[in-house]
Amino acid sequence: MSGCRKRCKREILRFAQYLLRLITGSLHTDTVEDEMEMATVRHRPEALELLEAQSKFTKKELQILYRGFKNECPSGVVNEETFKEIYSQFFPQGDSTTYAHFLFNAFDTDHNGSVSFEDFVMGLSILLRGTVQEKLNWAFNLYDINKDGYITKEEMLDIMKAIYDMMGKCTYPVLKEDAPRQHVETFFQKMDKNKDGVVTIDEFIESCQKDENIMRSMQLFENVI
Repeated sequence: MSGCRKRCKREILRFAQYLLRLITGSLHTDTVEDEMEMATVRHRPEALELLEAQSKFTKKELQILYRGFKNECPSGVVNEETFKEIYSQFFPQGDSTTYAHFLFNAFDTDHNGSVSFEDFVMGLSILLRGTVQEKLNWAFNLYDINKDGYITKEEMLDIMKAIYDMMGKCTYPVLKEDAPRQHVETFFQKMDKNKDGVVTIDEFIESCQKDENIMRSMQLFENVI
């Protein structure tokens, strides 16, 4: 692997580690202090007991997550511009703006233009500790840009272009202009089983489960943990 590719891989791991830092930080958290802090922010999260029941985190982990989240986002919510600024730090060799936009929309499950602590926790719970099925469902939602329950070739191309832009020349030094489209054409043909021009959730999951590279990528966060 070239030094350039290694640097890009390190950036991906840094992003994963950034998320994990919120969980694996100091465990000496004062519960009473955390509850008092929660009452001072503009957006107060749901009771930790409810989030504990809904996610795959313990109450102690949620307390640590909240402290880290509040440090980054004192108001208790993240808007898209702030999300883009944070995300761009992990991919300085490319332009992550468009991909961060799509990723923000995937975290913003109620589509109100902001990511709350609850949104963050539920997305992180899936990415870090979800089953393969849950992770693939989350990925499908990311690719389904207009949220109509289908992935079109244009949506897949938009995501792929955004990924290529984000990774920059470091990962694709001899990238041809039509490389993203060629990649999508090949992948879409495999996924669109009935050739109706769209990919359903079932087609997406079935195709991904048969692809060894995709299944290995599903283990990225688990490996970092």
